Amino acid sequence: MNSNDNSQEPGNVGVVGYQDQKPSTNGYRSTWTAESQELNAGLDASRNTVQQPLSESGALLPQPLVKSSEATETNIMVVQGLNIFSASANSIEECATELRTDLHNGLSAIDATQRLQLTGYNEFQMTVKESLFRKYIEQFKNPLIALLLVSAIISVLLKQYDDALSITVAVVIVVSVGFVQEYRSEKTLEKLNKLVPPTCHCIRNGRSVQFFARELVPGDIVILAMGDRIPADLRIVEAIDLQIDESSFTGENEPRHKHINPVKTPESSGIEHLDNVAYMGTLICCGRGKGVVIGTGANSKFGEVFSLMQARNPKNTTPKQHGPFGTQLSLYSLFVIGGIFVIGLLQGRPILGHEGMFTIGVSLAVAAIPEGLPIVVAVTLAIGVMRMGNRNCVVKKLSAVETLGCVTVICSDKTGTLTKNEMTACLVIGVDGSKAEVSGVGYDPNEGQCVEVESGQRVSGNSHPSLSRVIQIGCVCNNAQIINGTVLGQPTEGALMVLALKTQMDTFTSYYRRLKEIPFNSETKWMAVQLEPVNRPGEVEVMLKGAPDKVIEMCMGCLDGGVQPSPLTPERRLQILQLSSSLGNSGLRVIAMACGKDMNSLYYAGCVGILDPPRPGCRESIDTVQSAGVSVKMITGDSQETACSIGARLHLYQPGMNCLSGAQMDEMSDLNLEKIIKVVTIFYRASPKHKLRIVKALQNIGEVVAMTGDGVNGRPFEYMLEKCHFIKCGRPQKADIGIAMGLSGTDVCKEAADMVLINDDFITIRAAIEEGKGIYHNITNFVKFQLSTSVAALSLIAFSTLFHFENPLNAMQILWINIIMDGPPAQSLGVETIDRDIIRAPLEM
Repeated sequence: MNSNDNSQEPGNVGVVGYQDQKPSTNGYRSTWTAESQELNAGLDASRNTVQQPLSESGALLPQPLVKSSEATETNIMVVQGLNIFSASANSIEECATELRTDLHNGLSAIDATQRLQLTGYNEFQMTVKESLFRKYIEQFKNPLIALLLVSAIISVLLKQYDDALSITVAVVIVVSVGFVQEYRSEKTLEKLNKLVPPTCHCIRNGRSVQFFARELVPGDIVILAMGDRIPADLRIVEAIDLQIDESSFTGENEPRHKHINPVKTPESSGIEHLDNVAYMGTLICCGRGKGVVIGTGANSKFGEVFSLMQARNPKNTTPKQHGPFGTQLSLYSLFVIGGIFVIGLLQGRPILGHEGMFTIGVSLAVAAIPEGLPIVVAVTLAIGVMRMGNRNCVVKKLSAVETLGCVTVICSDKTGTLTKNEMTACLVIGVDGSKAEVSGVGYDPNEGQCVEVESGQRVSGNSHPSLSRVIQIGCVCNNAQIINGTVLGQPTEGALMVLALKTQMDTFTSYYRRLKEIPFNSETKWMAVQLEPVNRPGEVEVMLKGAPDKVIEMCMGCLDGGVQPSPLTPERRLQILQLSSSLGNSGLRVIAMACGKDMNSLYYAGCVGILDPPRPGCRESIDTVQSAGVSVKMITGDSQETACSIGARLHLYQPGMNCLSGAQMDEMSDLNLEKIIKVVTIFYRASPKHKLRIVKALQNIGEVVAMTGDGVNGRPFEYMLEKCHFIKCGRPQKADIGIAMGLSGTDVCKEAADMVLINDDFITIRAAIEEGKGIYHNITNFVKFQLSTSVAALSLIAFSTLFHFENPLNAMQILWINIIMDGPPAQSLGVETIDRDIIRAPLEM
């Protein structure tokens, strides 16, 4: 298919259903004509009728009803769409044939409606919603809650109103927390639907129309433009400088360049290499194109994530560690009390009365059941939440605070968590070997400066011709803009523009008039612009930037001193490539620069090293966390060189240490992965499915895992079943906690997370773990105190009954001890200040 064919170009005169091509502020087009609204209204009117086709004038023609049972065998074949790997491996013509669609005219209205009746809407189906009242009542199914309610009723019957009120407050707190968490869980799933744009620009009946994206079906042809969100999984059939930001799906910051050529890759290699496929919910940041729908709703990759998240819908949220402990203690106590009651009856003791066994048994039950435990836990966690809020950490689920104290492994995304997710030029090298180091991190040009290494002088304007020429080419051969510290365009180009601003060379863009541009693509790996100097009309210059090996191939010489052409000998060519390779192995992204009169007379000028640098203070925080017995593992989709370079800067990697790729994990069994995962700290070329395997493997060997992320891929723990139970003194064997980024994280990730870092800083995770350990220590102290009082009371009455002694305590005395022990003295243990040495020490097993 000819990619320059603009016959169906958005904005052409005569296109039905389209008024304004400009992207709206929310990332998709927002206007459509009355004809398009009428078309959609017909579809919404009934699911049992067929959409009526348009006449030549655009009017709707009446058609007979067609029911789903009458659908043709062809439509049944295409109803599920295509597997993304088979669609990627096939040519666009083969995909169109399998989907029974026309790449130029799209589907007919009748065909589209028949498919819609079979596939359903392009949206995520929520489970049937329960009323809020029913959700609240369901929280009372927890065994501990039931025991507490029984205890409250008994306390009222015994006229122990203080106990009854205390127990009731505890029940209300625990039940309310559970209700709020379940409500938020549903809102998380609803957030996923919001990543799918409500409208899209599509070709139907050979005409360009705009209608609701929920009406898309496999085989539809979708028109793509900058600023659009992808409404379904698409196989790209036309791409003109098309770049898509997949960070909400993969978590990686660099846009992917899309093309139409077949990509044959095994499913085991993951989806990150399918550059001819666009995924639902991702954002077009540059270029335009078209795509044929291959998956909608639950059959899309995004739908898979939604289904997994919906499968995990926790029904109660009693704090994970101490909820089971409270239930077990209550059951054991009731068993002992039952034995005491039976023995007392066999000894002939009275059943009723002030000294009766029934009264004593009920009093023991009230004393032994830990009704103070939920209160102490809730109060302690609430205070911890407030303290953590003051340290830039928002806790959404109270149980997460306690779980933090038990974390043994942190799995962290590289991009946006350990690094700033802001590409930064850190090194400039001229063709004559001169070097300049660039300080400052991110897109603020006022942070840092460019300094020539040998002389220590600041590079500014034409002060260093060789270095200045490199910076000038990176500035002019560039489409990015920096506005208020934010980059508009590609992050790599943004880094080059910030470099120009730091050296006062950004004004060079006004010295030229751009005549032509050859955009970057994944095959050529370079971008070029043809320019006319403003002060020399009629002259033409070419500036080019790209991958060093590709740029060197196109150059006929070097530009010594930034102005003097010289031969590019084989020795010099090899020297330049070796330097570029060395910089690449150190984790830098190397961009080579060249210029000349035309594409056949280019001269190499030098290169720039770009890096997404670690966050300030992140290394020290990792050192502190690891010294406290918590290991940190970095998971990224980047190359091994980049991952190891960042890992070395963060003290996570040293030469000779193990690192593991996604492809290597695919070749391993779960058992083999579990054997080596403890000694691996760097995981590279990892996809969302690999992150899920990593978390599961760590859980299977008894680790308590916290995971951070800023995209949908950063939350595999959200749809994993929580596994947490008590052994011996309440030490949790397995647990999961999700930590989202407040600034760079997607709305879905923040809604699903247990905690949100307001400043996206790993230092905050360290502070949160310290608070969690302190809270865990306090609650553990209270549990030990509670256990000692319960065991003492039960043992005293049990031995007295067993050996025919008179009961040393009557019912009123037992209840009085209960009030004293469960009152302020006990509850103060949950809020006392913890020594910093205890917080930073490894948690005792």
